[in-house]
Amino acid sequence: MGFRYSRRVQFGDTDMVGIVHFAMFFRYMEEAEHALWRAAGLPVIADADGAGWPRVSATFDYKAPLRFEDEFDVEVDLAATTTRTIRYAFTVRRGGTLVGTGTLTAVRARKRDGGLEAISVPEAIVTRLRAAIAADGQS
Repeated sequence: MGFRYSRRVQFGDTDMVGIVHFAMFFRYMEEAEHALWRAAGLPVIADADGAGWPRVSATFDYKAPLRFEDEFDVEVDLAATTTRTIRYAFTVRRGGTLVGTGTLTAVRARKRDGGLEAISVPEAIVTRLRAAIAADGQS
């Protein structure tokens, strides 16, 4: 079980028939990722050496709709880590209903010569994220 982020569907999240617009699920995944980082005591924005986390891949497979006022959970876990990337796995549920699953891959990078350069992910970051996931899973 991963780190859980709970939310309610807001009116602005929905389309004209009251179903959550497909693009909102990417925002929900990012919100859950940020909640995980805060729980781990890590900064969400660029760290002291100017490194950030641009996304290089994002997917979502839809299984059931969400509607205005639905309460739902986004579970996030670390699916894979490499020396330069973190891939998160997400599961969205409304009660016992699976709404969908997704992934998000971010690379640690900093600006260099007008572009971006991939740099190493400190092991301390991965350790703190895993600890926050484990602590939330036990509560």
